[in-house]
Amino acid sequence: MTDTKKISNAIRNYVHNECDKEELDYAFSLFEEPYKNLEIRTQLYNLWETENYGQCSVPGPDEFNDILLRIHRKINFAGTQKKVNGGKNLYLGLAKIAAILLIGALIGVLAVNNWTSSPVYYTSYAPNGSVSQVVLPDNSLVYLNSGSELKYVINGKRGLREVYLSGEAWFDVEHVEDDQFVVHTPFYNVNVVGTQFNVKAYPEDNTVSTTLERGTVQITSSDQFKLAEDVVLKPGQHLVFDRQSKNIRLMNVNTRYYTSWKDNKLIFINMSLKELVTMLERKYGVEIEMTDSSILNYHYDGTIKNETILEVLDVLKETLPISYVIENQKVIIRHE
Repeated sequence: MTDTKKISNAIRNYVHNECDKEELDYAFSLFEEPYKNLEIRTQLYNLWETENYGQCSVPGPDEFNDILLRIHRKINFAGTQKKVNGGKNLYLGLAKIAAILLIGALIGVLAVNNWTSSPVYYTSYAPNGSVSQVVLPDNSLVYLNSGSELKYVINGKRGLREVYLSGEAWFDVEHVEDDQFVVHTPFYNVNVVGTQFNVKAYPEDNTVSTTLERGTVQITSSDQFKLAEDVVLKPGQHLVFDRQSKNIRLMNVNTRYYTSWKDNKLIFINMSLKELVTMLERKYGVEIEMTDSSILNYHYDGTIKNETILEVLDVLKETLPISYVIENQKVIIRHE
């Protein structure tokens, strides 16, 4: 088999979660060093045409991120919904992890070769039910929480290190002398030099928050919203911005309550059942329906580490006046 045919088969089977072990290893090797084999680009274009992923044969920079995200989500959806036989089950989980790597690697290939005059953007995505780790080009470490997306640029405007966050992420930013690092959210920006902090900015949530573990960060206005004044956080402080009232609350906290998710551990104190359900949906990648809105105001304290979703639901059932059933892969919680 020619190299072109082999690459084509590997990429196509990879996207459809149909790789055996040998072919999956080969697909990993292709995306590990994509610059060394530009045949990947041609095969991806062919795939976009035949699978109808994109609207044009040569997407522009803005369209390209959306196309790759759709490919990524298609891979993840196929990996969670498709039934496979035999040893293939073992590799579906690896394929979903590799899908995250695929995004960054392939954006690099096409951006460098087609749009050298524009900034090079990368996108990393953590599917529902998973936590992903990303090492940025400056060696900064980022953990992405379930359902989160991080877009970053190597050489941003004015020479800044910039990332764009939708969802939740924990950052350990590498200190670079005279080189600022900026996290953009739709409602405010987080400006740092070298520090550890957490930012939670899910588009569906009513609040945006930042928790500082080490160092110093400055909260400043975004392009979409003007803050009354900049806010400087000290270690142990937690800032919450209410998207409806536009008010900011600043408090001293135990930061591990807000950052333990990156270690696959959730700690919650006096959390409403409404908030807890949202957290469980993200952590386990499940859909939960509440049949009675009155139970949303119940509050709960607890810690989740290695428990399954069923074990968590059983504990809730024992401590709150609720019951649950599973219908068509949906968890339905009822008032007792």
